[in-house]
Amino acid sequence: MIDPGLERWRLVLGAPASALGSLGEKGQGRDEALDWLYGRDAENDGRGVRRARHQDRRGTDGESVVSTVDWLNDITELFPKETVERLQRDAVERYEIHDVVTDPAVLETIEPNPALLRAVLQTKHLMNPEVLRLARRIVEAVVRDLMEKMRTEVRVAFTGTRTRRPSRWKQARDFDMTRTIRANLGHYRPDEQRLYIETPHFFSRHRKHLEQWQVILLVDQSGSMIDSVIHSAVTAACLWGLPGVKTHLVAFDTSVVDLTSDVDDPVELLMKVQLGGGTDIHQAVHYGAGLVEQPRRAIVVLISDFYEGGSPEGLIRSVRELVEQGSKVLCLAALDEEANPAYDRETAQRLADVGAGVGAMTPGQLARFVAEQVGR
Repeated sequence: MIDPGLERWRLVLGAPASALGSLGEKGQGRDEALDWLYGRDAENDGRGVRRARHQDRRGTDGESVVSTVDWLNDITELFPKETVERLQRDAVERYEIHDVVTDPAVLETIEPNPALLRAVLQTKHLMNPEVLRLARRIVEAVVRDLMEKMRTEVRVAFTGTRTRRPSRWKQARDFDMTRTIRANLGHYRPDEQRLYIETPHFFSRHRKHLEQWQVILLVDQSGSMIDSVIHSAVTAACLWGLPGVKTHLVAFDTSVVDLTSDVDDPVELLMKVQLGGGTDIHQAVHYGAGLVEQPRRAIVVLISDFYEGGSPEGLIRSVRELVEQGSKVLCLAALDEEANPAYDRETAQRLADVGAGVGAMTPGQLARFVAEQVGR
């Protein structure tokens, strides 16, 4: 039996590492599940890693063919949740096993997660109405989870800013560490190297006076921006209806689609998004500029990788005009939980040079930015 410390390497390397020892029953099941997926990678043969054993099976008297449904059931039992989500993501995104999200039998049983949401949005054009109805369950479940998390972040951002006045209301988020330490220094015990807190202190909050602002989200719906599309839809829904905020959501590729009428229903909105195609950012910014009602009370958020397929000069000119008229312009290369962007740095620098804020944000950071502007 293989040493437990070596089992992970045995599973990573597959059959070429069988000399490390034999696997137990559960280990064998994991090995077969990994082989079903990663064994189809021809590049592994050249690296001596996990040969595609299942491809060598011939005839009708060999091992039964494992279906996608069987495999999904197996990995759910054999691996922790985080690993299951990674395997599902690789199945769809790396090996394009589309029946993970287009097979009704799979969709009726699979546990929704963000990787599957991305897969549904990328493959929904392949689905018939019945399959699309089942796939919508994944969209609804993941969006619901995102909404619950993001609503909290938006609510905190718009609740009010901390002041330096002390407060009788004791909330952890308003804990005044500096004042608390100073007020309790007399309780420090050098022999224990501990400071005992007898009287904690807290900041107070004041509600912001809100006047009407526009938040115009322009979202690149090319395939590489899928995470940002998802989080933009949910962010727009969370901002929708807030006092003092009028939200617009516009998706674009080589054409522009105003999705504002569906902002309050992010599930319906995402089901209408068409991922892929070219990119005409200038056209989208020009459209967004036409929505501005009061320039000095408008925040235009362009979410794109900045690889312009239209007019780069027109894009820079349109952004410059928005900035010069007093609008806040944010050019975000990513709007998602990771905020790790890949983008055209030359175009991004040119946008920054004409006065736009350029970077990447999580939805919570964008909500705080909007709240700070609206509350001024």
